[in-house]
Amino acid sequence: MQLLDLIETTLSGMGYELVDLEKADRGLVRVFIDFPFADADKGPITVEDCEKVTHQLLHVFTVENVNYERLEVSSPGLDRPLKKLSDYVRFADQEAVVKLRMPMPGAANRKSFQGILRAPEGENLKLEFEANDGSAALLDFTLADVDKARLVPKVDFRSRKA
Repeated sequence: MQLLDLIETTLSGMGYELVDLEKADRGLVRVFIDFPFADADKGPITVEDCEKVTHQLLHVFTVENVNYERLEVSSPGLDRPLKKLSDYVRFADQEAVVKLRMPMPGAANRKSFQGILRAPEGENLKLEFEANDGSAALLDFTLADVDKARLVPKVDFRSRKA
């Protein structure tokens, strides 16, 4: 079983989903976890969630003889990467930065866009962005067109006191 499949199977059995997996130099394996869309009301990933997943993955890696030196488990963060079609469904109507593999001819040959994700229609993804002339434009693209995509963090620094 490949590492990706092994981790996804383990996480889904624990009630989490794999957001991203990085294999870095010197045997470092980074795993980014979140709750599935159906369980999004559970709130953000906590340190306890990361600890529980780390403990389980260490056991699985030992049993499956996975070659690694260090394991890091974390939440995807405020600037969560968008990797799967379900991510675009889940985060529709939120602001994102999308970098395409190739420039889009209909959008001034740009590769990078920042705007509001719209609900996908089948395999077609949509991003509403501001064109160079200041007007609103709609970018139609597919998951295969995307090089990188991330949410734009929303941080409120105002005090919660009334």
